[in-house]
Amino acid sequence: MYTHRKYYEPYVSPFDPCPPIRVKSYSTPPNLYMGFQPPGLEQYSAREALSRGTLWKAFYDPYPYPSKRGE
Repeated sequence: MYTHRKYYEPYVSPFDPCPPIRVKSYSTPPNLYMGFQPPGLEQYSAREALSRGTLWKAFYDPYPYPSKRGE
């Protein structure tokens, strides 16, 4: 199983003058976990595909909401 968001704990220097960020995250695209595009993938309607930026539901990766940035 995979997740679109990965988390890690960076090194925190004792001499860093700024408050440390203990946990950082980054997003990974769904196509990293699919070696090839299998036939018969579920598709969005044409209108919904244009608004989401992809025809196939398996490749949809939404941007995080502004309130959740930096998680």
